[in-house]
Amino acid sequence: MDFDKTMFFKVEKNQDIDTKKVLKEVYEALVEKGYNPINQIVGYILSGDPTYITSHNDARNKIRCIERDELLEKLVKNYIGIEEA
Repeated sequence: MDFDKTMFFKVEKNQDIDTKKVLKEVYEALVEKGYNPINQIVGYILSGDPTYITSHNDARNKIRCIERDELLEKLVKNYIGIEEA
């Protein structure tokens, strides 16, 4: 295997899901239950373990509708200021 070549990674987008809305709803559900929402969301993104997200207000099922790689892509784009319209 040739290890000095760069692998390409392409995210397939699900256009039916409003990622920003879902993330806000999950954030609010975590706050309502008394969790640190940033820590919990980061834990979920890094591990893929849905138990980091409360089931309150169906937050766990909502966040699982978004692919973690898609969520990371959007977060990075937003952070560096190139978020898509």
